Amino acid sequence: MCPEKPSNSKCPAEHNSGECSKQLLPVRDALDMLNGKWKIPIIIALTFGNYRFKELHRQIGITPKMLSKELKELEMHQLVKRTVYDTTPVSVEYELTPYAASLRNVIDALRDWGTQHRKRLMGKSKTA
Repeated sequence: MCPEKPSNSKCPAEHNSGECSKQLLPVRDALDMLNGKWKIPIIIALTFGNYRFKELHRQIGITPKMLSKELKELEMHQLVKRTVYDTTPVSVEYELTPYAASLRNVIDALRDWGTQHRKRLMGKSKTA
């Protein structure tokens, strides 16, 4: 999105495709990392404390297979730490890394926008 024009307008001629790429690439990277409907809910759940796999599964309402996949990806991106305890049976606990705190403003902004958007839609449906 061109910073000088609304999102439905083209960038001025003096802005080249290199400028667009500079802005698009990091946004694409972020969206690729947070893609899907489960990563942000997992991160939000873990902000309230550490969870074992089954607790996280129940808290979020996600299938075990999908939770396993998402946790592996979050761990690969250094947002979640997995700790295995030598118990019988073996227990595994998940927690956010300090790096995950860098997403706080992003998640807060998404929550605030979602709240405003929901109110806007609910207000329109009542007047329609």
